[in-house]
Amino acid sequence: MSAIKLKENLWSVGVLNPSLRVFDIVMEARYGTSYNAYLLTGEKNVLIETVHADYFGEYIDNIRQVLPLEQVDYLVMNHNEPDHSGSVARLLELCPRLQVIATKAGVKHLKDITNLDLPCRAVAAGDTLDLGDRVLEFIPAPMLHWADSMFTWDSRGKTLFTCDFLGCHFCEPTMLDTGIHDRAAYEGEFAYYFQGIFGPFKPHVLSGLDKMPADAELVCTSHGPCLTETIAWAKENYRAWATPAPKTKRAAFVVYASAYGCTKALADAAVKALEEEGYEASSADVTKAPLAECAEKANEADVLLVGSPTINRAAPKAVWDVLTSIDPINLKGKAAGAFGAYGWSGEAAPMLHTFLKGLRYAAPEEPFRVLFTPDQIDLDAMADYARSVAALCTVPVDAPEEKSAGGKWVCALCGYIYDPAEGDPAHGVAPGTPWEQVPASWSCPLCGVDKGMFKPVE
Repeated sequence: MSAIKLKENLWSVGVLNPSLRVFDIVMEARYGTSYNAYLLTGEKNVLIETVHADYFGEYIDNIRQVLPLEQVDYLVMNHNEPDHSGSVARLLELCPRLQVIATKAGVKHLKDITNLDLPCRAVAAGDTLDLGDRVLEFIPAPMLHWADSMFTWDSRGKTLFTCDFLGCHFCEPTMLDTGIHDRAAYEGEFAYYFQGIFGPFKPHVLSGLDKMPADAELVCTSHGPCLTETIAWAKENYRAWATPAPKTKRAAFVVYASAYGCTKALADAAVKALEEEGYEASSADVTKAPLAECAEKANEADVLLVGSPTINRAAPKAVWDVLTSIDPINLKGKAAGAFGAYGWSGEAAPMLHTFLKGLRYAAPEEPFRVLFTPDQIDLDAMADYARSVAALCTVPVDAPEEKSAGGKWVCALCGYIYDPAEGDPAHGVAPGTPWEQVPASWSCPLCGVDKGMFKPVE
């Protein structure tokens, strides 16, 4: 791939990877992907991100097609996962005078990834970079999809660099949405990418959409084509997918495998008990229902019960496939339990129970197990167990907007607690400053994320 001129003073200098079929172990890339990077030229020249380390040579060649490497002044890193930051260290070997710009969390990640003391400038909300003929504004967008993520806005060019946000794994050689021939394939990959990357961060997605400048005419992502005519379409879809449906009932899901119907009988008893408790309860046999469907329901459930027989001293693979598809980001207030019928030693339920507790579900002290075929006493006990799990769930239903108890706010990433009584004098916030008056440019003193990553202390 050669450098591609996207508009005056803006070039795509990233690299295509059409043969990729699996990205980051867990995601399919049926149409390949691209490692996008951009070069803004003018009085000062700015690179926006690097590429995967395996493609460093092509990246450098693309830059040199536009200008000599030594004329690049800045490197902006909107997000520092290795598919974006993999070439930073090697680039600095060739351009030692480059200044690297990232959020405070991004600077930390870069140094940890490269094991180097890099020439970095940490930026916060409202910070800018004056390039002489244009000014770049930095817009922190934490958890889209790492804590270090930010957008970079070029108001003169009406161009927003969003990194992973609004991107997808789709290898489009023209690098523009106007060049897509198989629109249905692209739209399918766009939706798949949202679900895999941003599905766990829906509240942050809505915040990110609100931070996007309304007059953006070009959105430069880090994977897939840049957006021009599809900006409104992409934003509308993200907002629809990220907006939660009204919750009138808590949801419960009982997922299980059953060799001879014994564990199924326990699952049926659990569903009935949860329905009686007012839950919208459903169940699925993992050997019959599609994995994607089971995983989706498991992630959406406020109460999750996982049942399995014991085969070879463990739960069968189909059960583990569901559990390893659960995203641990949004489990606050959710509860889970494990159960199963067994014949010999019965290790499956305890193993599942330990795994669920490791995900930080609220869970009873022990799983529930029955030797061989459950009788009515066993089924009643299973119903009681399901109720005991449900009693641990604290997910609100139609709850009002969160209020801070005592005015304290906690960083969702590192656990730092902001106490208004103490403030943060070392970083310009005087004691007695309520959260609402803490400047938007303030960031967590421990890990560097901005205010958007803080939640009220319960």
